[in-house]
Amino acid sequence: MKITVETRVKAPVEKVWQAYINPEDVKQWNTASPDWHTPTAAADFREGGAFSFRMEAKDGSMGFDFSGVYTRIVPLQLIEYTFGDREAKVEFTQTADGVEVRLDFDPDQQYPVEHQKNGWQAILDNFARYVEAKS
Repeated sequence: MKITVETRVKAPVEKVWQAYINPEDVKQWNTASPDWHTPTAAADFREGGAFSFRMEAKDGSMGFDFSGVYTRIVPLQLIEYTFGDREAKVEFTQTADGVEVRLDFDPDQQYPVEHQKNGWQAILDNFARYVEAKS
């Protein structure tokens, strides 16, 4: 079973795409709550390239590396990647009123599905706010 989250971003697809793949932008939006942040981000954005985003509580009490490998890229449309033994797919669809960003991912077996869905949705919503404010 995949978990799906999605948002609409009122910006051109090129700006949405760049903000999603650029590590400097990722550091600005990749958080589910204000007490966390992404202090470092690196990405070799190509099929077979690796990425790693360090996510930490701002007080330093906990953190983890979210890392994986890009497996398929269709510019301005699709990013697929693996992270550990899990997979994710991000689709970018231009609509009349913005870009629909849809993310499907394999859940972690340790945490409740609803908790994971809410966290990933919060990150995606933060992404949309960031891109719209930047545009």
